[in-house]
Amino acid sequence: MKTPTSRTRACARAGSLLALLAGTSLPTAPAAAQPARSADGSPARPLRLIIPASPGGGADTLARILSTRLTEHFGQPVVIDNRAGAAGTIAMDITARAAPDGSTMILTQSTSAVIAPAIMERLPYDTLRDFAPVTLAAEVPHVLVVNPTLPVQNLKDLIALARQRPLNYSSSGIGAGSHFSGEMLDRAAGIMTVHLPYKGAGPALAAVVAGEAQIFSAPINAAIGQIKAGKLRPIAMTTLRRSAVLPDLPTVAESGYPGFDIGTWFGVLLPAKAPAPVVSRAHDAFTRALKAPEVLERLAADGTQPIGNTPAEFQKRIRIDLDRFAKIAREAGIRAE
Repeated sequence: MKTPTSRTRACARAGSLLALLAGTSLPTAPAAAQPARSADGSPARPLRLIIPASPGGGADTLARILSTRLTEHFGQPVVIDNRAGAAGTIAMDITARAAPDGSTMILTQSTSAVIAPAIMERLPYDTLRDFAPVTLAAEVPHVLVVNPTLPVQNLKDLIALARQRPLNYSSSGIGAGSHFSGEMLDRAAGIMTVHLPYKGAGPALAAVVAGEAQIFSAPINAAIGQIKAGKLRPIAMTTLRRSAVLPDLPTVAESGYPGFDIGTWFGVLLPAKAPAPVVSRAHDAFTRALKAPEVLERLAADGTQPIGNTPAEFQKRIRIDLDRFAKIAREAGIRAE
């Protein structure tokens, strides 16, 4: 009888091990972790709301008024991400390039969405192609104000004076809504005023108060304090509707220039390929937040008008405004510097 060699003993041990393993299950590698998802497929993590302005600006203020209710309705924290610069186009580009999963939204403003494309060349985004509209959240009416020393009480007086001697108007900068407002009034009334661009609404408003400039188409929430203090005289609303803050002040359209309409609006956009359930969820959250009693109270205090329309209605408004501002920019020769 042969004595087992070391090799045969090793083979026997290997065979026994294989037989043992044949009756057991080896642990498998865990599957790659998948991010938690909400019912509509959007990531269940804090949502990013991009603001195309610095803290304290109009879009930022509106976002912070809505933020508590948005967190409640989304069921997720909503983080405000201020991305100021280049008239809001940096923030628009960031949003356009974000994943279309609902985790990134922008509360944009008309300056970035419809005026910038009219006056800037080679923008990195197309407002119609690269975004999914959610809702037009709110509008801030503009009010035409003058220095109280100017001998005018209404728009008729102002137009008459502009035909007698040169007048100037301040704006928040070249291509701002207040710049377009001045150009629109010149063309509608057949007058010629001198444009004085400033760096923001605050300096433009201060220039009229100080008498450096004579006229300004001001966001009503920026001007109402100075109006009430008697440092500015309101002449007319530049939007189609009167303001609840100044209910007796007529609009430019009512004063003989039908269709005259310019102000500032704020709207919510998602990246272009956001699925319909994601758009629907965002629309529901924002429109519900805009109806909250404390939100309505805060917006009414400074003349901001909540809207909350449908994605289709917002898309139509964007298209109309893109065409309108492009036409005005061509006719007036307005180009970004």
